[in-house]
Amino acid sequence: MNNLNKKIFIILFFSIFTAVTGVGIVVPLLPVYAHTLGGSGLYIGLIFGSFSLSRTFFLPYFGRSSDKRGRKPYIVTGLLCYAVISFSFILASSVEILIAIRFFQGIASAMIMPVTQAYVGDITPEKKEGVTMGLFNMSTFIGLSIGPMIGGLLNDHVNMNAAFISMGILSSIGFLLSLFLLPPARSEKVTAYRIKPVSWLYLLKDRYIDGIFIFRFVYTACIGIIWGFLPIYADSEFALSGSCIGFLVMTGIFTSGLLQTPVGYIADRGNKRLMIIMGGIIIIVSMFLYQWSGKFQDLFYASFLFGVGGSLSMAPLTAIAVQKGVQMKSMGAVMSVLTLGHSLGMMTGAFFAGILMDYYELRQIFLFGAGIMLTGVILFILFTVEKKSCSQVKIY
Repeated sequence: MNNLNKKIFIILFFSIFTAVTGVGIVVPLLPVYAHTLGGSGLYIGLIFGSFSLSRTFFLPYFGRSSDKRGRKPYIVTGLLCYAVISFSFILASSVEILIAIRFFQGIASAMIMPVTQAYVGDITPEKKEGVTMGLFNMSTFIGLSIGPMIGGLLNDHVNMNAAFISMGILSSIGFLLSLFLLPPARSEKVTAYRIKPVSWLYLLKDRYIDGIFIFRFVYTACIGIIWGFLPIYADSEFALSGSCIGFLVMTGIFTSGLLQTPVGYIADRGNKRLMIIMGGIIIIVSMFLYQWSGKFQDLFYASFLFGVGGSLSMAPLTAIAVQKGVQMKSMGAVMSVLTLGHSLGMMTGAFFAGILMDYYELRQIFLFGAGIMLTGVILFILFTVEKKSCSQVKIY
């Protein structure tokens, strides 16, 4: 990766890896915990949806502001808030409190993810967007895959509070790494150039940005369904332990993370649009497999296939986002649009799946996910079919 500032990249990678691993620890535990407190499917959906709701409101502000003021202040502040909020989970005594904590955690997340991705985009060499972003995406995917497994083990052998404490400690490590090792904001590329970011209207008029937003939305809606309801599905219909549930959640994310770099390498040399479409089709098949599952092995195969589809689509998707960020000189704003799709997708998928759980069989939720993904793939094809929408950037 010639011309890539490896020191900054490594610091950002491990800062996000530790923070995301901490968050991943509680992913398989929150739905089951809320269920034991008497939370309905709607309440469980709100636990995940409240996080995405608050993040959705604040993403545009933090992403665009980082284009003006630099990346480090937002990354450091967000990670510190993550650490403090993590410990507050221990005080939760009801589903309503869990929802409130997740709401504030979403605000902290809005400072971290799009701004960190924008920082990586700033230092990414031209024509290596796929492999660089693919490698960085591993910090998120592998962190989220290891986290659920650790969370399941802690829940089985210690208690729920141990998982929350672990999340707080890991977030604190990410905060300290960024605070002391990242260079000051005034030395960042985005502040040194003092370029005025483009307007939101200009961004949203670009059909390719609209296309990748839609795809990220539907992909994350499926993740929201899996994270929110696979643990309950596996517990109620298959009587699986916390460790097994954590392993299932881990499988899809870990598979996707492991394949990010090689897929990114291929994306730099191949047809990014076609790779995204193929990944979407594989995800659709995996959602059907969840519904048809009759034993643990079926759930495992569905999770593995979901991970393959995610890796095939996300590396080229973020590579396109970097190219657009460079073209429009608004990396933070472009990344916030992408992360906005992530937040809205997580919120929508979890919310509507929660409603469906209260009125239909639990396994029907995954059929709903397949339908959302199919719609998104079709819309992505329609929005990105014209090459002239990205004439200034070689995306194909």
